[in-house]
Amino acid sequence: MAEGMIHDKCGVFGIFGTRKASELAYFGLYSLQHRGQESAGIVSSHKGKLHLYKGMGEVSDVFSDKTVFSRLKGKIAVGHTRYSTTGASSITNIQPFVITSRDKMLAVAHNGNLTNSIPLKNKLEERGSIFQTTSDSEIILHLVARSKATTTFGKICEAVKNLQGAFCYLFCTEDSIIAVRDPWGFRPLALGKLNGHWVVASETCAFDIIGAKYVRDIEPGEVLEISENGLQTEFPQKKKKQSSCIFEYIYFSRPDSVIFGENVDKVRRRLGRLLAREHPVEADIVIGIPDSANTAALGFSEQSGIRFEIGLIRNHYVGRSFIDPEQKIRDLDVKIKFNPVKGVIEGQRVVLVDDSIVRGTTSKKLVQMVRNAGAKEVHFRVSSPPIIAPCFFGIDMPTREEFIANQKSIEEIRQYLKVESLGYLSVDGMLAMPSLPHNNFCVGCFTNKYPLGVGESGKQKNKLRLG
Repeated sequence: MAEGMIHDKCGVFGIFGTRKASELAYFGLYSLQHRGQESAGIVSSHKGKLHLYKGMGEVSDVFSDKTVFSRLKGKIAVGHTRYSTTGASSITNIQPFVITSRDKMLAVAHNGNLTNSIPLKNKLEERGSIFQTTSDSEIILHLVARSKATTTFGKICEAVKNLQGAFCYLFCTEDSIIAVRDPWGFRPLALGKLNGHWVVASETCAFDIIGAKYVRDIEPGEVLEISENGLQTEFPQKKKKQSSCIFEYIYFSRPDSVIFGENVDKVRRRLGRLLAREHPVEADIVIGIPDSANTAALGFSEQSGIRFEIGLIRNHYVGRSFIDPEQKIRDLDVKIKFNPVKGVIEGQRVVLVDDSIVRGTTSKKLVQMVRNAGAKEVHFRVSSPPIIAPCFFGIDMPTREEFIANQKSIEEIRQYLKVESLGYLSVDGMLAMPSLPHNNFCVGCFTNKYPLGVGESGKQKNKLRLG
């Protein structure tokens, strides 16, 4: 995505029963860095105690001192890398969170966004709960602490019944890992195995780096305990209509991951092919805007017969543009992050493929870059429909008024970008992928129709842009 204005909340990783668990968790988080770059943390369990280390910054910065791992002992570890969608970007909100309740320690790492967090928090505060953070992730710990169930697994199952929205939790107890996925299945969460030991992660690319094998997804609504006794599963909430986030395929997840049971790379290629069928064009070369749109551009090239070229080089040593809130710095990032290959572009009719357009400001600058490099024509193609509504289920987006597709028609956007033609993939086209169940996805950001009510928490988030 050229825009750099939409980003997922977090990545979670857990591993049970193996030596150097915390070091393996570090590598897992490293593979999930794209899911959050604000902060990172790891908690481990050893001899009945939880040990925690976390800090602001990217994974490699937070854990630059490798002696830290000597303090993160044990064969159980859970890690988290964060980009905030609710709660400020601050040290107090870094996860995992650790509490002690009734002489037992418990840690949690969360990916998602609760749509009923405000009423839940108000009710808990009325009953005497004191919150240490501004993150909705802390709510589950208060619910667990108040449960009258006799086991931690039972307490978590009871607490989950109160939650609405998107949530993937990894709990670290003194002797187990407990994985939770919301009954709508908004965010991905996968189960893997490494030499007989269980691993859980937001994406399967985190398995690959440590040599683990993907086994299956944590099912929507599943609460799964991993302990020395094996696996125990419960489904505390009533079954819901599956509503997995289609944007995980379009942009968030790494192309080498398997999410929702399908390879991300294959889905993006299909999106590119469908885009070429819906919006054919006469041109000389196809260029993907790196990195997330490269695969869709390959699909567009394959379907159209127009040659794929690497015409934009991305500098990977620059942080994502959304990290700095100052628009001036963000504008400078566009020039630092991308540079056109003049020898490829000069004198050519160019098709620029991106996965989405948010505000349009970055796309406009990239189009101008390509023109300055000597392109005869520039045609813009987008492998998703126009974004018209915010997400309330674990994705940080601009407010509704900031989406260019809410302010301008497609023809007006074309004129704003100063391109010869502009084409978006349709919603029906996006969902017309034969290997994916048509009705199993949330497409609220494209249709303004959500699988469940967003509640007061969601409205407040959209109004204030928390995080």
